[in-house]
Amino acid sequence: MKRINLGLGIVVCFTLLCAWHIIAYAAGHESTDTESTNSGWYQWRGPNRDGISHETGILKSWPEAGPKELWRVPLGKGFSGISVSNGRVYTMYAKGDDEIVVCLDAETGAELWRNLDDYLFENRQGGDGPRSTPTVDGDTVYVLSAYGRLVALDANSGKQLWDSDFAKAFSSRLPQHGFCNSPIVAGDLLLIETGGVDGKAIVAFDKKSGNIAWNTQNDPIGYSSPIMVDISDTPQTVFFTADGLVAVAPKDGKVYWRYPWQTSFNVNAATPVFISPDRFFISSAYDVGAAVVQIEEADGELMANEVWRSRVMKNHFSTSVLHEGYLYGFDDAILKCINANTGEEAWRARGFNKGTLIFADGHLIVLGESGNLALVEATSEEYRKIAEAQVLSGRCWTAPSLSGGKLYLRDSQEMVCLDFSE
Repeated sequence: MKRINLGLGIVVCFTLLCAWHIIAYAAGHESTDTESTNSGWYQWRGPNRDGISHETGILKSWPEAGPKELWRVPLGKGFSGISVSNGRVYTMYAKGDDEIVVCLDAETGAELWRNLDDYLFENRQGGDGPRSTPTVDGDTVYVLSAYGRLVALDANSGKQLWDSDFAKAFSSRLPQHGFCNSPIVAGDLLLIETGGVDGKAIVAFDKKSGNIAWNTQNDPIGYSSPIMVDISDTPQTVFFTADGLVAVAPKDGKVYWRYPWQTSFNVNAATPVFISPDRFFISSAYDVGAAVVQIEEADGELMANEVWRSRVMKNHFSTSVLHEGYLYGFDDAILKCINANTGEEAWRARGFNKGTLIFADGHLIVLGESGNLALVEATSEEYRKIAEAQVLSGRCWTAPSLSGGKLYLRDSQEMVCLDFSE
């Protein structure tokens, strides 16, 4: 009898111990997931490259001057986005004849380090300076100059770890508007479009050493940045090259499917928007328009089939965001809301020229080309502007970044950090 009770006691204790570990494990992972999604904006268009922040409690009632300014620092020419990770802010700009990577303290704006990245890129049509947004992965930050020099830097000190010159390594030609795409991390690899020849248009680097892991395709280079998705348990990295959409296996570069899409001057610039579980929205300017394609399997192969195509939305360089079945974005200089399933326009609004936008807490954070910042309710019913203020004065072609209740904005002259929490 004692043996039975002892055995039963051991079973009960073991069961309780397992349950405790499961609860602790779940709680720990829930906390980690919340921290990773809420506190960082460590790459182009945020954690998932979709322009969506999962932060809540954003400031919805503004004073006339706008949200409280926490700090403002001078920068220089360029359109590089702002990445935020572990209390540090990373971006790129032009200073004199050089292109600079800079790391700032997120609380004060104080400069922590800077690194000379490349020579100044000049472009009369689109403007001077760097275009790519830094990608932060742990203790490493990856940057791409407008001339096509990819550099890995220590995120804490700015020390160079490795670099690759696309022209020398892959015979890449300089695009008319410079290299604009931002690299993406896939496990131990760093993937990027290089525009190289002889099957080296898309290249995967070992993110630690900089060694080439694989290369594929011959597409002429576009200006868009890739995204990572999972369709039917198949991880895919999707690039929007000058020839169209192409999905590859991140581990080895195997091509899964293609969808042709060509635009004047090779300006496929806006990032593809993933519409779960198996659709993509793409859009280009120069009177090309937009389309939604669906990935379907036939005879064991994946293929992209067009759902709809229209000129209703012509994203130039500003990428749209998706919320509850509707896409919000800029049709050249008009802010629009369209139905993602049909392409039908729900509403339109002016006043931002060629602006940019992100989504947070049920609202669109819209930055106009001339520095006017607005909060717009993300609803398909009608255009509802909640608040607006003038926060910058130079040309604003860089989308906002939101991290830890702080909104980071920049133009061609300076960067400002605003308190964006209630």
